[in-house]
Amino acid sequence: MDKNDQYTKQQLKNLGNRLRELRIERGFTNYEQFAFEHNLPRAQYGRYEQGQDLRFSSLVKVLNALNISLENFFKEGFENSL
Repeated sequence: MDKNDQYTKQQLKNLGNRLRELRIERGFTNYEQFAFEHNLPRAQYGRYEQGQDLRFSSLVKVLNALNISLENFFKEGFENSL
């Protein structure tokens, strides 16, 4: 795997970790319950937290459910690791 692929993989993992942290901070210990209450596809949301690729529009929808801006979301957990 080349350096760019590894970087992308790591950033997707960071994204998933950040989503999980925020969900738990909001009091949702179960990702399925969070997804259900916010009208998000449960299986798909689970994949997001696992660091699988997602569309930008899906990320915006999830961040809206978490009540956090894009700016604040990306302030933590995405240090450059090139």
